[in-house]
Amino acid sequence: MTTTLYPELACYLLPGHSEQPAELIREVRDADALGLGSAWISERFDAKEAGVSIGAAAAVTERIHIGTAATNINTRHPMGVAAMASSAQRLSQGRFALGIARGVGIRQQLWGLDSVSNVQLRDFYTMMRQLWRGERVMGYDGPLGKFPYLHMADWLDEDIPQLFVGFGPKSLRFAGSVYDGVILHTFLSDDALKRAIHLVREGAESAGRDPDSVKVWSVLAVGVDPSEEQRLRLDVARMATYLQAPGYGEMLFAINDWDPEHLDAFRKHPLIANMPGGIDSVATLEQLAEIKTLMPEHWLPSAIGTASYAAQRIQDQFSAGAYGVILHASTPAEFAPAVAAYQTIRRHDDFAGRSNRPA
Repeated sequence: MTTTLYPELACYLLPGHSEQPAELIREVRDADALGLGSAWISERFDAKEAGVSIGAAAAVTERIHIGTAATNINTRHPMGVAAMASSAQRLSQGRFALGIARGVGIRQQLWGLDSVSNVQLRDFYTMMRQLWRGERVMGYDGPLGKFPYLHMADWLDEDIPQLFVGFGPKSLRFAGSVYDGVILHTFLSDDALKRAIHLVREGAESAGRDPDSVKVWSVLAVGVDPSEEQRLRLDVARMATYLQAPGYGEMLFAINDWDPEHLDAFRKHPLIANMPGGIDSVATLEQLAEIKTLMPEHWLPSAIGTASYAAQRIQDQFSAGAYGVILHASTPAEFAPAVAAYQTIRRHDDFAGRSNRPA
């Protein structure tokens, strides 16, 4: 098991909207050089396809673990997911983790896909384990579909962590009962983070599992001394885009215990209602500045400010119970000063002996 300076810290590669996937190469090398334990890729179906991105990141690094956070279980055949994962595991010499998510409901509908149920997610977890062990899945006729015979290779024996990416209360309880770890969402308040961790542990206990065996990662938007333009891009554009999505914004409000009437008012504002696409992709800086005035400060729980402030916010995540923290919104080169400041307040004994394996 590889170990770096900060196995408890991770980052997102190509954070948010990106039209230049080759930038991932520099970012993952920078993250590895900083000593982060893992780096994650959130799949977008434009220029951030997970298999290509994971392969590139794994090929140019030697220590840092690489994971999807997330891909979906219904956009590929199960054999495609299993083969992508086992290939990444072998390419990286054991540094891969599979993070999966339920998916955004409205997008599933537009693509003609059915919603993903907990029963499907449970069977998917089991099926991946079987295929990675070289086992044969025969005569499966269940929630995932009808598969007379699935088999990869007798010589396979891959131990790949599976993490659930989500934040709805029912989803978190479910994830605790099945998955190896959970990756939460950006813009959760410290109280919301505590609630989310409690729900995961509750689910694990109800299933007879050790609640500490399910590793919960928080996701924290980080920006060190940003310009006003950078701040608008780092948190305002990102949060506003999440709130646009039907169902998605509601879940963020629910986990944060915010008044849902305020979300409705936000969406009905003419600027939001008439936006011709995702805000983080199409909004101008002038529009983002106006959108900022529509969003109370508590809607943007993040680590944006000085390096020392960002470091303290990272530490706050651990104080709230997180197993690890995924730094989001900025690139490794941009948030490096925050990591340096975190080193001065890091509780070293808390992470002694930990490997980079995320779950």
